[in-house]
Amino acid sequence: LSGLDPAQPYFQGTPIEVRLDKSDADFVDIIHTDSAPTIPNLGFGMTPAIGHIDFYPNGGKQMPGCGKNPVSQIVDLDGIWEGTRDFVACNHLRSYKYYSDSIIYPDGFLGYPCASYDLFQSGNCFPCPEEGCPNMGHYADKFKDKIKKDFVKLYLNTGEARDFPLWRYKVTVTLSGRSKVKGYVNVALYGSGGNTKQYQITKGTLKPDNTYTAYIDAEVNVGKVTKVKFLWNNNWINPTFPKLGAATITVEVGQNR
Repeated sequence: LSGLDPAQPYFQGTPIEVRLDKSDADFVDIIHTDSAPTIPNLGFGMTPAIGHIDFYPNGGKQMPGCGKNPVSQIVDLDGIWEGTRDFVACNHLRSYKYYSDSIIYPDGFLGYPCASYDLFQSGNCFPCPEEGCPNMGHYADKFKDKIKKDFVKLYLNTGEARDFPLWRYKVTVTLSGRSKVKGYVNVALYGSGGNTKQYQITKGTLKPDNTYTAYIDAEVNVGKVTKVKFLWNNNWINPTFPKLGAATITVEVGQNR
């Protein structure tokens, strides 16, 4: 049984007979997309974990792409009716949009077990544990025999618009060069499954021999990594033409470590 942002008003905090609960089916998975308090934030969805596994995409409160200005949201790509509904309950309705995207992406929407969204964002819950991470949405039940705990909270990030799934990578860059410079470092990944855009790994003072780490949520599952593109820039002309390179770049895939 999949709960798509189960309702908060009149249901949160009620006995399990009244609301959706893990006792309602052999396997209950939940997607929380609008779990900010109803008062004063008008969140429609429930906050507590109530299933066997509970997914909190983007932290579960504010979905990317839902903060658009009202006019662009009402006249949506999918037409005025779709746009008007999204304007009133954009976060709440993201739950079914993620679910429908998950049908087409069996390898997408990996949920990382973590104590909080902040810890997930800072990389503390990366990569997936040995038994793997469940996929949010249609294929969540593939995980049903691997659950060891009473409640499992899972975190992930999604895109702003379709297609929603993102794949998480840890990218570590060690710089080489003669002298430190100011600027930024970008990395793009190339692989058997496709290529990513450039992602910023660090900006500010770039010191040779220092190591910089970033967690990126890529718009494609690159598959087997075949090449990595490294770029640095300092946005202004430096008469000394400083040179900077990458001594090593390490890419860790969240899914299979």
